[in-house]
Amino acid sequence: MTNERWTFVCVSEAERPVRQFSVSVGALPYVPSLVAAVVTVLAALIMIVAIDGLSRVEVLKLRGEKAVISQEVESIRTRVAQMEGSIDEFIETDERFRLIAGLNPIDAEIFEVGVGGPGMATPESTPMWETDPLTAEALFATSYDLSALERRTSLLSESMAAALESLVANYALLEATPSIVPTAGQGIEMVSSTFSEARLHPISNEELPHIGLDFSAVTGTPILAAAKGVVSYAGWKSGYGNTVEVDHGFGIMTRYAHSDRNLVEPGQVVARGEILAQVGSTGRATASHLHYEVWKDGVAEDPRDYILNGVIP
Repeated sequence: MTNERWTFVCVSEAERPVRQFSVSVGALPYVPSLVAAVVTVLAALIMIVAIDGLSRVEVLKLRGEKAVISQEVESIRTRVAQMEGSIDEFIETDERFRLIAGLNPIDAEIFEVGVGGPGMATPESTPMWETDPLTAEALFATSYDLSALERRTSLLSESMAAALESLVANYALLEATPSIVPTAGQGIEMVSSTFSEARLHPISNEELPHIGLDFSAVTGTPILAAAKGVVSYAGWKSGYGNTVEVDHGFGIMTRYAHSDRNLVEPGQVVARGEILAQVGSTGRATASHLHYEVWKDGVAEDPRDYILNGVIP
């Protein structure tokens, strides 16, 4: 019985040879184990192929996501740079507002101070560092720039709020402060003679103080009030010719001389930009122009220090 064998005959429907296999009776108990082993090996191979395919798909997906992330980071950094440029412009405007409000400008170095200090995070401390150092560094730099921008914006907001509070508190003084070029359609570039302690006078040919500004303008050009006030004088003054003086309060007075014709009367309340007279060449003048003076507490001051067109409405 030990040599007894089992024979398996395999017949194909096609015209192929008949195949037969002989297995000894003693080997039959091992056949199921062999079949199971073959099936297990095949299943393992199928799993390996499937996992490899999924891994390749995941790698391609991650590469695509990395490209998208890099593009987004670069776009954000570009926008941050543009915002930094806008903040710089706002800082310049803030300086002017603070000056007008009677506040000292904030030191530029304060606005430039970044963020950081002991214990501050580094690119290496971010979760992405292990998988993508370059992207981690870009993200960290962008985050740093945004934090610095946030700090500058907050500081600027506080500064402007303080300036506005001061402006509101001093509104009456601002209304009375000369702030515009007092000739219609003319700019500061039309000044033909500046404020000086000693200027060669064109008529007397001797050095005399020139305590105002001369604006070149054709006869008839409107002369404007530089600020709100009350006309304290309108008439003829020796050397000045037809003259208008406006008392603005707070110790401030402005004088407009050599006019061709005065258009206001003493006691009349005028607003900033209101027409007072027309440019002429009366008095000691060699040509048509406006002579403009600013007085504070009885002392003549350089009118250029008060010309801030567009800053005080």
